[in-house]
Amino acid sequence: MITRFEDLDLSKKYTYADYLTWQFSEMVELIRGRIFKMSPAPNLYHQEISANLLKKIFLHLEGKPCKVFHAPFDVRLPLPPGKVKNEQIETVVQPDISVICDLSKLDIRGCLGAPDWIIEILSPATASKDLREKFELYEFAGVREYWIVHPHEHTLLVYQLDEHGKYQGTQRPYVREDSVAVGAFPDFVMDLKGVFLEP
Repeated sequence: MITRFEDLDLSKKYTYADYLTWQFSEMVELIRGRIFKMSPAPNLYHQEISANLLKKIFLHLEGKPCKVFHAPFDVRLPLPPGKVKNEQIETVVQPDISVICDLSKLDIRGCLGAPDWIIEILSPATASKDLREKFELYEFAGVREYWIVHPHEHTLLVYQLDEHGKYQGTQRPYVREDSVAVGAFPDFVMDLKGVFLEP
């Protein structure tokens, strides 16, 4: 059992079975067995945006067979799908917001398999990971829709899987004045007013 983050060997690859034994306070994610330390507690701006998005999503999902969760919430992504033993899973992430419609993927520990929709809110410490490693990870795992929120630029990037399993994105970022059609829910158009804090 490891009780201090400093005792981890960052050159080593780990699995979800290892992750379950760690007893330190730092929040980490595993991506293909590599450890990524998460940023400190989100700042007020990050929390406000997350809460605003959650409120809009929760209201839309009311009465629908889908659920929305926010971090900390473990999403285990077996790569490739089918490897579901703890010793085989090398990817455990904690997206800012996850929407899951196949409720059989949910268990007491979180989600096992790809959510339908993931939203990440960038912070300086995680921006590179969210834009690169997680982009490739979510695409490969089959997350149908991936939103990346730039909180200080007041912009949103939207990516949706095409028929070939590749993300296709908008030609320009969405801004505060826009409304965004949610690909995972054809009847859901999100007005970005009220998501970003007023300047």
